[in-house]
Amino acid sequence: MTLSPADPPHIPVLLEEVIETLSPVEGGLYVDGTFGAGGYTRALLAQPETRVIAFDRDPDAIREGADLVKASGGRLQLVNDCFSNMTRCLQNIGIDKVDGVVLDIGVSSMQIDRPERGFSIQADGPLDMRMAQEGQSAADFLNTADEKAIADVLYLYGEERQSRRVARAIVAARPLTKTSELARVIRQALGYRAHDKKDPAVHCFQAIRIHLNRELEELKQGLTAAETLLKPDGCLAIVTFHSLEDRIVKHFLKDHAGQSGQGSRHQPFISNSPMASFSKPIRPIKAGDSELARNPRARSATLRAARRTAAPAWDESGISQNEMDSHRHSRRKSA
Repeated sequence: MTLSPADPPHIPVLLEEVIETLSPVEGGLYVDGTFGAGGYTRALLAQPETRVIAFDRDPDAIREGADLVKASGGRLQLVNDCFSNMTRCLQNIGIDKVDGVVLDIGVSSMQIDRPERGFSIQADGPLDMRMAQEGQSAADFLNTADEKAIADVLYLYGEERQSRRVARAIVAARPLTKTSELARVIRQALGYRAHDKKDPAVHCFQAIRIHLNRELEELKQGLTAAETLLKPDGCLAIVTFHSLEDRIVKHFLKDHAGQSGQGSRHQPFISNSPMASFSKPIRPIKAGDSELARNPRARSATLRAARRTAAPAWDESGISQNEMDSHRHSRRKSA
């Protein structure tokens, strides 16, 4: 079995740009935090002597990647876990640093294209939407949550301005068991007609999916984990598909590169802020015309990336690990 990147059933978006940005080194170790159909992993393994540890919370992706593991000659390890747990998982196998991390955020094409997973508004299926295939399903949430909770999810994660109207319609239509039922309720509540350009069900499905899978929390934790694992000059490359994800990545890289500004008279500059843990991020990259012609889903994709500096990783409050260690040491001395 060849490791050519042309083999996977779904080619990930911005594949060439991601690999060029990562610039894999011979014998390097890389983390693919969102394995999916294995597109990025295959491309990384095509480089001389590279090794990849790939994560996916979806057991289907792990099972279907077994042939690639065999073909890799020991250079690929698959982990059935969330990428937010990559630091702990790698430390458990004796790895504390890697040369690069790539994350392709959101739902995979494999999940969308399988109606039984309940992610698509195009093909009818059960109201599921669980990436890990465990825990609360979309049907569980929509059939038991109160109107306010549903409205909050639609507003926060789908940016739906008429979220209360949609939530009211969902509660009135309960119980809901199929994706087609939910899509119909949303469209009727918002007066959607077949010739309208934008289907409002898309953003509402997105909101429910993000809520169920804690996607934004996973992203924030994953960025922090990647910062901890990367070697100096190691690259973090992230592909996002909507503004909520992209905003988190943009601000994380900008803040950790020391580009958050020098403060104002209302919020003055803090001189003891941590050293920049990332270099200046690259300019965001979008899909070109040829890729868009092959894959319209790439239209909303944005690649952001930056390289790790030698500075210590920040903790979640924005303080470098060295400062935290120094603070603990001072407390022990004064105790």
